[in-house]
Amino acid sequence: MRLEGRGLACVRGERELFAGVDFSLSEGELIFLEGPNGSGKSSFLRMIAGLLRPSSGSFLRDGALLASGSQDLQEQLIYVGHQDPVKPAFSVAENLIFWMGLAGRKIEYRRGRGGGLVTDGTQDALGALGIAALADIPARLLSAGQRRRLNLARLAAIPRPLWLLDEPTVGLDASGDALLAGLMSRHRASGGLVIVASHTDFGVLANRHLHFGQGRNP
Repeated sequence: MRLEGRGLACVRGERELFAGVDFSLSEGELIFLEGPNGSGKSSFLRMIAGLLRPSSGSFLRDGALLASGSQDLQEQLIYVGHQDPVKPAFSVAENLIFWMGLAGRKIEYRRGRGGGLVTDGTQDALGALGIAALADIPARLLSAGQRRRLNLARLAAIPRPLWLLDEPTVGLDASGDALLAGLMSRHRASGGLVIVASHTDFGVLANRHLHFGQGRNP
């Protein structure tokens, strides 16, 4: 898969956040978004995810022009934004199962050791973020960092080639940063694509950087 953007612009509230943005991303590559808060990084990610429409410009997948908000592209990506959409009444594993179902995965439920629902892949995905032991507890009992790890476990549970990550390390400690960096490394090694906005590099190496704000376009 190859994703390109040409001449992308974003206007929010009559204010132009960025314009003339071009990028290309191929298998195994990572683009790092840099810039101060409010410079357009989150809007850029939401635009790729189909949650915002560009004021101008276009996207191409494998050289073919994509319609704005293309369902075809949305089915190839996972977007992790600022908010952790955790349902507090569900167990940790049940939250992950719910997201897997939304993504179209066939789910065959069974009861785990603690009595909660589990399915194939949940334990491995939770283990990838270091929270497998929490699978059966109610999500309302999680700390902010544990909630973040649960949200990021979607990356391991739902196979999608394109990851869009907006400040993914917020709330994580050093061990969480390391687990996420390892997950991203394995994803890229298998041909995955990543675009990440972060104020810290948390140990990942980017193929290229896009700079937002500071009076200049990327």
